[in-house]
Amino acid sequence: MDLSAFPRVALGSWPTPLDDAPRLATALGSPPVLIKRDDVNGLGAGGNKLRKLEFLLGQAIEQGADTIITFGALQTNHGRQTAAACAKLGLRCELVLTAKVPMKGDAYERSGNVVLDHMFGANVHVCADAEETVRAYEKVNHDKAVTLPVGGSNGLGTLGYVAAAVELVGQLSERGIDNATIVVPQGSGATAAGIALGTELLGWPGTVHAASVSHSAEEAGQELHQLAGDAAALLGAGKPELGHVTVTDDTVGPGYGVPTEEMWKVLKLFAETEGVILDPVYTGKAAVKFRALAPASDVPVVFLHTGGLPGFYGYAPEAVAQF
Repeated sequence: MDLSAFPRVALGSWPTPLDDAPRLATALGSPPVLIKRDDVNGLGAGGNKLRKLEFLLGQAIEQGADTIITFGALQTNHGRQTAAACAKLGLRCELVLTAKVPMKGDAYERSGNVVLDHMFGANVHVCADAEETVRAYEKVNHDKAVTLPVGGSNGLGTLGYVAAAVELVGQLSERGIDNATIVVPQGSGATAAGIALGTELLGWPGTVHAASVSHSAEEAGQELHQLAGDAAALLGAGKPELGHVTVTDDTVGPGYGVPTEEMWKVLKLFAETEGVILDPVYTGKAAVKFRALAPASDVPVVFLHTGGLPGFYGYAPEAVAQF
């Protein structure tokens, strides 16, 4: 669990708070509820990708990179946080984005994360399909450019959430909580994989529930195991078992980034009980699963808030219609 051998840059404000949510617990009729606030970690409007980027950009700088290229959907949180990190570190940022979510209009196409990408100085390339994405990538790639995967999700990026698992388990221990269920959104996979691997390596007796927001439970589970295994190999650890981890897909709805009625209801629930804003793509859908799991739990339940607030404004017309 010694991460000091890996190059790392300081991007976030650690540790992030672990907040009690008593009014939410009362509304759910559940055991104690806590929210791990990785949405409030500072740089670039916060979010979970900063933990991954500390390792990914640390390695890129050591390799002599002057440009970072990465990918995502139009309202990608990863792209926005990468752009902010590059601004802080003096690196050129090329965002190759694909309009793959069936959302239209100025709010989705021009506000939210998109306008912040431009504010942070990124060069934004919006592509209609995979073929155009390849052409855009080939145009900006060069010998001093480093390419990051979607969501910063590879073995190295996963280490960011191995570190987060150590942080979170320590915070729970300080409260006298030695067993809990952690509910985490799973998109590109490294956040959930890091929490899963970190808690296993610590021998922590609790459980982890990864709520997929994009893929089937089978695909998401395979991805989680692959990323956790890749990170374990970097640490010189054996292949993880991850028997304490569950992956589900029943709150995805019609597809990635497509709002659901239940998601809007749970956004309202978190907001009116705790003043906490979730996003429609990741935390909102994972919180639908959290809402179902918490009342049935016999141990405290932790919701890992991965951020995404700027993306909420890309869905402003839909939110206005709801509220």
